Amino acid sequence: MKSVGVQNIIDGDHLNFNVLERFLQRPEPFASGEKLFWNDPHISKGMLAAHLNPAIDAASRRPETIEKTVNHMIRSMNLKAGDKILDLGCGPGLYCKHFAQQGFSVTGVDYSQRSIEYAEQAATDHSLDIEYKYMDYLDMNYCDTFDAVLLIYGDFCVISDKKRDLLLRKIHKALKPDGYFALDVSTKIHRKKNGLKNRWYAAENGFWKPEPHLVLENGFDYPEENLYLDQYLVIEKCGKISVYRNWFHDYSLGEIREVLEAGSFSVQSAWSDLTGKPYKENSEWIGIVAKKESLI
Repeated sequence: MKSVGVQNIIDGDHLNFNVLERFLQRPEPFASGEKLFWNDPHISKGMLAAHLNPAIDAASRRPETIEKTVNHMIRSMNLKAGDKILDLGCGPGLYCKHFAQQGFSVTGVDYSQRSIEYAEQAATDHSLDIEYKYMDYLDMNYCDTFDAVLLIYGDFCVISDKKRDLLLRKIHKALKPDGYFALDVSTKIHRKKNGLKNRWYAAENGFWKPEPHLVLENGFDYPEENLYLDQYLVIEKCGKISVYRNWFHDYSLGEIREVLEAGSFSVQSAWSDLTGKPYKENSEWIGIVAKKESLI
């Protein structure tokens, strides 16, 4: 995301409702929020804690789900020890660790410095030879390097169509001939179950800020584009307001198949998730394994 800047909602001794009202209007699709908030010194602590919490499916899925996912992907992509795996958006390396323990050559890429530092230390502690890179995966430039590329837990859904298509080109280039691309995407059923956010709360400290603050949560739906936004306006005691935006593009099986085929991938298998649960029309998620094809 690109930053829209931090605004101040206090005008003299009064609330500037014009500033607040502007941010409560439905923004244009993929309008930016605070830049790289996952690298914020405070927020990144909470995000890492969410990744590592074994009791919730938050930033990462539960450990038992991760283990099932890794085993299913090995089988479904016919991977063998020594094959090269690239995990995009690897976070603290939870999937990378499992693949490395089973004898794969693993590279993890993530744009959270804190997560990468944790992953590197964990690899050292467990004597695992895993390469981690702190970078935006849209900037990667691998060529015919990997047997499989992974993009797990809806990362494919959070970027604009333009960036999505760029990412597909990067992944296609990074894969060896006949390499595999595994990903999962959310569906409309997931949003219907979770609903649109519309609430506010005050906190002495919390996920967004270490000091007292007010949070306004808003959800915006873009049904014509299968798109929705979770937006958080965080107002600090001094009146400073920060805007955090999480965009999500839902897909049907037909839509994700069309996008992948346009990027020169052929869908090999589809499930309700990447653990291999049979696909159903009312699934909240779609897990996909696609194969690299020659460029059209």
